[in-house]
Amino acid sequence: MREEKFDITGMTCSACSARVEKATAKLDGMGSVSVNLLTNSMKVSYDEEKLSMDDIVEAVEKAGYGASAAQLSDETKQAENKGSRKNVALEEVEQMKKRLIVSIAFLVPLMYLSMGHMMQMDFGMPVPSFIEDTFYGNENAVSMVFAQFLLLLPILYANRKYYIVGFKSLFHGGPNMDTLIAIGSAAAAIYGCFALFRIGFGLGHGDMHLVHQYSMDIYFESAGTILALITLGKYLETKSKGKTSEAIEKLMDLSPQTAIVERGGKEAVIPVEQVMTGDILVIKPGAAIPVDGIITEGNSSVDESVITGESIPVEKTVGDKAVSATINKSGFFKMRASKVGEDTTINQIIRLVDEASSSKAPIAKLADKIAGIFVPVVIGIAVVAAVVWLITGATFEFALSTAIAVLVISCPCALGLATPVAIMVGTGKGAENGILIKSGEALEIAHRVDTVVMDKTGTITEGNPKVTDILAFSGSETQLLQLAASLEKSSEHPLAEAIIRRAEEKELSLLQTEEFEAIHGKGIKAVIDGKTYFAGNEKLIKSQAGGYGDQVEKTAAQLSDQGKTPLIFADDKTVIGIIAVSDMEKATSRKAIQLFKDMKIKVVMLTGDNERVAGAIQKRLDIPKVIAGVLPDDKEKHIKSLQDQGHTVAMIGDGINDAPALARADVGIAIGAGTEVAIESADAVLIKNDLLDAVTAIRLSKSVIRNIKQNLFWAFFYNCIGIPLAAGVFYTALGWKLSPMFGAAAMSLSSICVVSNALRLKFFKPEHGDAKLVNPPEEESFPAPNIEMKDEKEMERMSKHEAELKIEGMMCEHCKAHVTKALEALDGAEVSVDLEGGTATVKSQEEIEDGTFEAAIQDAGYELKGIERR
Repeated sequence: MREEKFDITGMTCSACSARVEKATAKLDGMGSVSVNLLTNSMKVSYDEEKLSMDDIVEAVEKAGYGASAAQLSDETKQAENKGSRKNVALEEVEQMKKRLIVSIAFLVPLMYLSMGHMMQMDFGMPVPSFIEDTFYGNENAVSMVFAQFLLLLPILYANRKYYIVGFKSLFHGGPNMDTLIAIGSAAAAIYGCFALFRIGFGLGHGDMHLVHQYSMDIYFESAGTILALITLGKYLETKSKGKTSEAIEKLMDLSPQTAIVERGGKEAVIPVEQVMTGDILVIKPGAAIPVDGIITEGNSSVDESVITGESIPVEKTVGDKAVSATINKSGFFKMRASKVGEDTTINQIIRLVDEASSSKAPIAKLADKIAGIFVPVVIGIAVVAAVVWLITGATFEFALSTAIAVLVISCPCALGLATPVAIMVGTGKGAENGILIKSGEALEIAHRVDTVVMDKTGTITEGNPKVTDILAFSGSETQLLQLAASLEKSSEHPLAEAIIRRAEEKELSLLQTEEFEAIHGKGIKAVIDGKTYFAGNEKLIKSQAGGYGDQVEKTAAQLSDQGKTPLIFADDKTVIGIIAVSDMEKATSRKAIQLFKDMKIKVVMLTGDNERVAGAIQKRLDIPKVIAGVLPDDKEKHIKSLQDQGHTVAMIGDGINDAPALARADVGIAIGAGTEVAIESADAVLIKNDLLDAVTAIRLSKSVIRNIKQNLFWAFFYNCIGIPLAAGVFYTALGWKLSPMFGAAAMSLSSICVVSNALRLKFFKPEHGDAKLVNPPEEESFPAPNIEMKDEKEMERMSKHEAELKIEGMMCEHCKAHVTKALEALDGAEVSVDLEGGTATVKSQEEIEDGTFEAAIQDAGYELKGIERR
């Protein structure tokens, strides 16, 4: 199936989008169709063997609308898309503004002529004598009515689009909003012309009663007012709709237009579209980085807030990644382009946000389905209302007035805007906070999530494990580390990387390995100097190696109880040693888990680690349910099991190893994607490596869906009240009757209210609040972990652990931030850093070892000079 996007012209309401969708969906070979009224676009998937793009365009044109493929060349796509988005919106506003000016300019004298005499009688409004002598009185009736007709003509011409599109849609069998406006205003204008002829007949035959009767029922001012008010509403609506795409426009504005490229030893400034993979780019202080790449020379601090939302600049040096649209703050460096054109991070973000804002949520189908039959029903109601009033003895003018009022008040604009405006604002707001939601469907489903399943490594933890213990059972620790690094050098597992890094720090040379084999979910084996070695968990060693005794099991268990992952190394006869690796939890993980629980969302940790390691993390973070020892292939089965129990499941993982589980979940959330935005298996991508953004994503979903429901309620409520009122249902009992002019004003106001309500989402803030450390409620399927409660004296003793660290090397606020972040990552640490004094005060419930402090400070790039405990 081929996917394609089309630009659709001529759509004015959700009845239009429903008709376009219906016309294309019935084509043989058509897969899925999604028409978006807000962006005037259509996304389709179709069988190329049965359908062509010309067939699709022809079907849309037969339905009464225009269509063209939204395709641009790679070289011009970014520039043209950026320009066209703004130009089209600007052009539409300008055209609407001109129509509004013309309408009001001629409506004011028209209203003055038609109602000035009544205003003079009722309120004493002054009227110039030449107007009174020329236009007022039965003898001047023809002059009065003809003058109104001439003033109405420019209004009719300026707003001719309503008639062209409205009657065209009617003749194609798909009446829309413009049809209602066209029929209503045309009926008023035609009746005015009829009245003009009747007045002329009365004057010619001396029938002044006939002249007086028809001069009191001229509807030219109603026709002009309807068109002017509708245009005013559409103008305000168009301006408001333009604000919904501000997030995408801001992203586009961030994309640099030029780049400095070093070719042939010379620097040249070229358009960013001409940068090729492998080019060496020169990045000067203050410049925006044009494409993604790797730094090859120099160092600097880079402001990545436009991508990650983090306000603190990130230090970059040779070998680090540089991301497009981020800002080089101070230093000078060169980089090699690795991703250019549409593959850059900023362009992929723009694409994802654009696709999401153009997509349709399932809740929108309700509005579209109703709008598709709404207009024909309204026309029927208008006709029935007129006939009923005529049968009951009302005047023709009264019956016509009710029919026109029903037509103009019943515009389905509000229904059509209720969903797409909220989705566009919501996805744009998510992008501002580093949350990329790929579709309206994912945005809707996320608000129903009642179970969150999290991967451990890289999601709950930092994903940057470090070697904590090296225990050699035979030989020295250095020999064990050399052997371990040699075995693990061909592995891509994060724990292997930790061992290799430690070997590199010790400057150990690696041994040559042969017949390397990764044993799925258990470990690896390889041959060194003709001897077979194994590395992995206890399952692997028990099944294929030798010497796994009680001492090894006891040591591995002790390490696991401390939250460390033991990697066991053995040959075919005996266990050589154990290397323990630990991956610390992120500073925000505990808070995010607590916030999920506060929202009554069940939290499950799914990990391949053994039960002891998983249990240690469960206890530290107060996770209600943990499923340990799960192979990558089995994660998807556990997700399905939860779904079979009736849960709506969100899976949070790294988007690579967890791809099957992400795809299986109702909502797949890839965390910490950074420069890997295009993860096909996920429904949402969190650019920052922070679980709190997953909380924000679900909260944003709830806000958007709540906003959509509000919009739909007011749209339906407005029509349920407005149509009976306009049809005169309450006239006999209460004397309530709605004039066509007030009907037009009310219709315009409804659309403006819906758009304005959706724009309130722009004030959404990702406030996470303070996590309250309470035990989750006990449930049969998700039992709370058993946590030992301390008495008050014990709690008081534990709260008094305080240490003052003397730190060398802190120079600025960035240094202070780095040290604070490093120390806050320690379990339960409360940190206060004094930059001027070069100290940091750390309070914790449990005493933190000196070595732990030293490792944290060194990892942050500074030196620990002393520790004073209090």
